[in-house]
Amino acid sequence: MSSPSFKSLIDLLSDRAQKQPDNQVFTFLKDGEIESDCLTYQTLDGQARAIAASLQSVTSVGERVLLVYPFNASLEFIAALFGCFYAGAIAIPTRPPQNTEECADFGFRIQECQVGIALTCGALIDKLQNSWLEWLAESLDRPQLSWIATDLISLDTGSNWQKREIDRDAIAYFQYTSGSTGIPKAVTISHSNVLQNCANFQQIFPTLDFRGLNWLPLTHDMGLVAGIMQTIYAGACTALMSPIAVFQNPSRWLKAISTHKATISGGPNFIYDLCVQRVKPEQITNLDLSSWEIAGNAAEPIRPETLENFTALFAPYGFRREAFYLSYGMAEATLGISGGAVKERSAIQFVDEQALEQNRVVMVAEGQPGARRLISCGHPWPGNRVIIVNPKTLTPCLSDGVGEIWVQGAGLSRSYWHRPEETEQTFQAYLSDGSKDAFLRTGDLGFLYNNQLFITGRLKDMMIFWGRNFYPQTLEQTSENSHPALSANASAAFSVDVNGEERLVIAQEVDRHALRKLNSEQIAEIIGAIRQTMVMQHLVEVYAIALLKPATLPKTLSGKVQRRRCRDQFLAGTLTVIEQWFCPISERLDPTDLTSLPGIQEA
Repeated sequence: MSSPSFKSLIDLLSDRAQKQPDNQVFTFLKDGEIESDCLTYQTLDGQARAIAASLQSVTSVGERVLLVYPFNASLEFIAALFGCFYAGAIAIPTRPPQNTEECADFGFRIQECQVGIALTCGALIDKLQNSWLEWLAESLDRPQLSWIATDLISLDTGSNWQKREIDRDAIAYFQYTSGSTGIPKAVTISHSNVLQNCANFQQIFPTLDFRGLNWLPLTHDMGLVAGIMQTIYAGACTALMSPIAVFQNPSRWLKAISTHKATISGGPNFIYDLCVQRVKPEQITNLDLSSWEIAGNAAEPIRPETLENFTALFAPYGFRREAFYLSYGMAEATLGISGGAVKERSAIQFVDEQALEQNRVVMVAEGQPGARRLISCGHPWPGNRVIIVNPKTLTPCLSDGVGEIWVQGAGLSRSYWHRPEETEQTFQAYLSDGSKDAFLRTGDLGFLYNNQLFITGRLKDMMIFWGRNFYPQTLEQTSENSHPALSANASAAFSVDVNGEERLVIAQEVDRHALRKLNSEQIAEIIGAIRQTMVMQHLVEVYAIALLKPATLPKTLSGKVQRRRCRDQFLAGTLTVIEQWFCPISERLDPTDLTSLPGIQEA
């Protein structure tokens, strides 16, 4: 469907409800399998009007409203979200807190955003109200919070809705950052930011027959913009699943794609690994993935091995390697910064690892000693300008240089909510040549090659050992491959200060099956393997190793490793460890003599 220029997300949904009122827009799959409920464009518009009318009676334009919905109430969440838009309120998507840490974060968001109204569903409202009253009694600083169950609002209320003129640049919602590298921050996302991202996507995929399947949390930028907003912008229909259903049984995701003939679905890199590891042939008889045209992959890091393994396993079921669409984005960009070419394999380059440690890009042949394989995250999206900048001198890097990724574009946010210093640092970056064009500093490191973007790591995560730069992703992959008892995509590499010296720590999950027969001898073998492999492959010494129980490594809901949180828990002694090892002083290595560890001489 062609999409005219819309002034706001209100105009977008209103247009769709007028032109295709009876078309389904969202269907929810209970347990990831059974269609339990659906929304047409007309019913979504009607529910949004009713919720907006209720909000208009207790709020004013620009007030913040919290959205607290469980994963199995996706349809109610979407109606509430657009209800906020229709009322001119600023929506704050979040999920019901599950533990003490999440409760603290929940309270922090309410205080930071000065929230007085929270929307939820009838099945959850009593529990949330009672929990909030308990939290309120524990602290005099907590604000009062009024709760509204949006699914109990009569549709007749919608007749009281008064349409308000909303400027394109008005804030539609806050998208909280993942917290993978620090305290989560509220990114202000305007109506025009979302519409621009949707327009960019449609420009890249002009002929796509959009049939979506989304299991990602709707509080996540990928789930919200790519899964919800893009569906409405395309005038299409998407089936929704709970991420819990997928985590419990990833074959449900693939079977849903097959059943609903989805053309677009995706997730972070880890979900493809999870399918390879846990989907059994007997679970997917009659599976047909031939309709799947865009298999989005946008987590950190995207691993070429994942793409190869997934393709090898599911090609017999109709999956095509060219369907993988690798992209790069972040909450501060609303969604997308760059993406691959349609129906083309993403470029893979081999670079010299030692040169990379010196922030230089030297292309080498596959199989050459010290070669590191990197995969492209595609070209800058339409309207985006990407440059690579030396983060210290604020000058553009040479064509063979690694630096911080800076971006300009209409689809990017402009600020964090009430954080002027962080806003200036992130959204108002200028080159040292005095130019007046502001850039978004991503905090990510990478380089451009043939106008394609390659990500090498996070600036904040960079570590320096013995005078050389190290990316945690590289060391994590080395750790995971050092012994068969260790889990993939389940490690964190970070540094700690020990007597003024930066030292390496590896936190690594043990595989669930290996854990059942683990003994002290095997633990010593695993620790020795990690240490030896680190020295042999990277010439770096490990200070400490924390072997963790399965599924306990701190991660965001989208699968990003929270290295800073992991470091904090390591220092506090709160990691869920099977064994924790520290390098004895007597076994410390001299960087000028790396032959003392067993196996180095033979290597």
